[in-house]
Amino acid sequence: MDYALPPGAHQLHTLRTRRLMLALALAPAIALSNLGAAAAPKAAVHTVVIEGMQFSPAVLEVNAGDTVIWHNKDPYPHTATTDSTRDFDSGEIKPGRSWKMTAKKPGDFSYLCTLHRTMKARLVVK
Repeated sequence: MDYALPPGAHQLHTLRTRRLMLALALAPAIALSNLGAAAAPKAAVHTVVIEGMQFSPAVLEVNAGDTVIWHNKDPYPHTATTDSTRDFDSGEIKPGRSWKMTAKKPGDFSYLCTLHRTMKARLVVK
């Protein structure tokens, strides 16, 4: 028994086949582009608490691109300033206030409070 196709059915079938083939051909490229986007690390936010005349944590490791926030919980002002390289300097962080910085270049940065020079810590940027 022979079946007759309605007019235009062959063209419709061909168009659907072409669309399916195109979708299948593009699927790996789309999947890989999404995988690459998902694998990119997101920048993180880290907090250093200034309290009791000390920085906590005393040593903080972050990735380049991460943000570090220094939050002053002491009743007097402090700074977070690299001691020799001047790579960063918060200026005066008033009581109850914060200062933030995005870590841009890798390195090991010792810093201190210029108002209370016994307060010292390290920021390690990978």
